[in-house]
Amino acid sequence: MDWLEVESLDLEGQGVAHRPSAEGPGKVVFIEGALPTERVQANVYRKKNNWAQGQISALGRESAQRVRPGCPHFGLHAGACGGCKMQHLHPAAQVAAKQRVLEDNLWHLAKVKTERVLRPIEGPAWGYRDRARLSVRFVAKKGVVLVGFHERKSRYVADMQVCPVLPARVSAMLMPLRALIASMDQRDRLPQIELAAGDVVTALVLRHLEPLTPADAQRLRDFGAAHGVQWWLQPKGPDTVHLLDEGGPVLAYALPEFGITMPFKPTDFTQVNPHINQVLVRQALRLLAPEPQHRVIDWFCGLGNFTLPLATLSRQVLGIEGSDILVARAQANAQRNGLAERTQFEARNLFELDAAGLQALGPAERWLIDPPREGAFALAKAVADLQAAGLWQGPQRIVYVSCNPATLARDAGLLVHQGRYRCTAAGVVNMFPHTAHVESMAVFERDSA
Repeated sequence: MDWLEVESLDLEGQGVAHRPSAEGPGKVVFIEGALPTERVQANVYRKKNNWAQGQISALGRESAQRVRPGCPHFGLHAGACGGCKMQHLHPAAQVAAKQRVLEDNLWHLAKVKTERVLRPIEGPAWGYRDRARLSVRFVAKKGVVLVGFHERKSRYVADMQVCPVLPARVSAMLMPLRALIASMDQRDRLPQIELAAGDVVTALVLRHLEPLTPADAQRLRDFGAAHGVQWWLQPKGPDTVHLLDEGGPVLAYALPEFGITMPFKPTDFTQVNPHINQVLVRQALRLLAPEPQHRVIDWFCGLGNFTLPLATLSRQVLGIEGSDILVARAQANAQRNGLAERTQFEARNLFELDAAGLQALGPAERWLIDPPREGAFALAKAVADLQAAGLWQGPQRIVYVSCNPATLARDAGLLVHQGRYRCTAAGVVNMFPHTAHVESMAVFERDSA
C-alpha cells in the first residue's frame, strides 16, 4: 500500500493527496481523518476515473496541528457521531483552513482577490451550539431510545451520551431525555427534538406524529420542571409549533451593545452560535460604517438581527425579506425595541428580483446582504444589469455575510467584474467550530473610476 503525502483539506474536511506517478501528480485521493503535511496510508472504498476516496489506515508522519478530539463519540469508527468532522485538528488550524477555502473559492470560481484579509471572528470552541436538531429513535430490538446526531454517512442515530459542542446543561440532559422518551406511551412516534436556547429560556421542540396522550404531556411537564426547560410541540410542519403550556418567560436573545432584545420562536432561523453572532453584528456594522444621514437596505433581514442595530446608527433602514409573516414579526421586534420610526420592512421574492424591481427601491448609501446558502444571485445580477445600462448608481459600500463560500464567490464575480465594485476585505467567521462549514464576510466598495 502506497504512502501518501497530504497536501491540503477539501471542503468536507478530508485530506487531499495524489498517488505517486512517474509522469507527475497522479490520481487525487480524498482521505477521511488525514491532515495537511501528514504521511498516511488509506483504505480506499470508492474509486472513479480521476479520483478516489478512502479512510486513513496508518499514520507515518503526524501533523503538529493534530490534537486529541474532545468528544468520546468523534471518530471514523462504525457508529461514530457525524456532527463534527474536524475535532482532530487544532481549532486555530481549522480557522486557517476555512480562510484558505474562502480565498480559493473567490479566486478559482470568480477570479476575485480580496485587497485585505480580515482577522477571523472566533469564539468558544466548545459548548457554543445553542441550536441543534436531534434525531430520536426507539430501537425496539434493544429496548433503548437514542437521542442525538446521525452517525457518519448513515441514517442511524449515534449512541450519544454527551455532546461537548452543546451547552453543558443540554449535554447533561441527553441521557435523561433518552429515559423520558423511553417512558412515553408514543416513544416510537417521536422522531425529533429541536433545541433552541435563548439567554434565559432553553426550549425543546418535540416533533410528534400522533396527538400526545395526557400522560405523555404530563411527563413532559415533569421533565421541564426538573430540568428547567420549556417544551414546545410540533405536530406537523414548522408553522404548527406551539407551547405545551402558555405563559412563562419569552424565548429571546440580546444584542447588549445596541440595547436590543430579539424574541424568537424555536423554529425560527437564528444564528447557532450566540457568542459569535454578537461579534458578527458588531464587526459587520463597523465595516459598513453607516452615518446618521444614510439610508441602509438590509437584504434577507429575517427577524431584524442586523436591521435593528443598524437603525440605532442610521436615519432609515429598509429590511427586505421573502415572507409577509417574517416581515410582520420583524416590525413587531422593531416596535418592541423602540425603533419603528427608523425602520421599514417589505416582503419580496429576492430570488426573482430584477433590475426594474431594484431600481424602484430607490438609492441607499449602504447595503447589508445576509442570504441563505443559495446566495443573492438575482440581486447581484440586477446590480450588474443596471450598471451595464448606465441607469443606476449603487451603494458606496456593501457588506455581504455568507454561509456558503461558493455562492459568495459567484455573487462577488458579478459585483466585481460587471457591477464595478472592488472586494476590499474578506474573512471567515468560525460560527461552527469542529465542522467544515465556512461562514464568511466580504466588503465591496463601489469603484469611482
